[in-house]
Amino acid sequence: MKNKRQIAIISDIHGNRRALEAVLDDIDGRGIDRIVNLGDCLYGPLDPAGTADILMRRDIPTVRGNEDRIIIEPAEESGHSPSLHFVRERLNPDHFQWLESLEETAAVYGEFFLCHGSPGRDTEYLLREVLETGVVLRSSEELATKLASYEKPVILCGHDHVPCIVSLPDGKLIVNPGSVGLPAYSDDLPFPHVMETFSPHARYSIVSRDVGGWRVESIAVPYDWEWAVEMAGRNGRPDWIPWLRNGRARI
Repeated sequence: MKNKRQIAIISDIHGNRRALEAVLDDIDGRGIDRIVNLGDCLYGPLDPAGTADILMRRDIPTVRGNEDRIIIEPAEESGHSPSLHFVRERLNPDHFQWLESLEETAAVYGEFFLCHGSPGRDTEYLLREVLETGVVLRSSEELATKLASYEKPVILCGHDHVPCIVSLPDGKLIVNPGSVGLPAYSDDLPFPHVMETFSPHARYSIVSRDVGGWRVESIAVPYDWEWAVEMAGRNGRPDWIPWLRNGRARI
């Protein structure tokens, strides 16, 4: 029996088809038919076309992530990206058309606002700030200010790959489900930093209405991550191997 009171949130698949299949199997096994996707669907050295086929076939409401955007940007705008050529070479016209159809933000099911990074910038972490000294969680006051013009009670965001739930004083709830397909990574902007979940599991979240308010479950699903490790090595991204195998950017 399908559960109409629950919604499953997925994000940051990064072309990891095996992880996506495992997560969708878990969601289907729980009888949940409302799923939303927060973007960064295809970029990565794994299986972008197979991932796109699943998402298109399931017709999952999806917003565009920054690394979905760069796939369809003109080459002079997308800059240097180690796996960009790999991804573009494997997508067909239907895949590109699907990416071009995605909106940057969306409101769904009456109570949920979807964005990839922050509502105004797909490259900005909503919940976290990157400083020279490290990554810190933004204050409730700063988050409330950022989200003041957004009326939906539940804000769903991705981009930083780390599951997190934040309740604000004004009653809004922010949920980051973590990453389906890439549990750790390193980045240089705006300062060098790493994001880690410390295990290779595929992540997603379930949000539902309970008697006392919103219930959030963060789910970690096992899958064949050695397949992903092998694909990353074969396709020129050995730096992805510890990220996928260990959920760590620093070994």
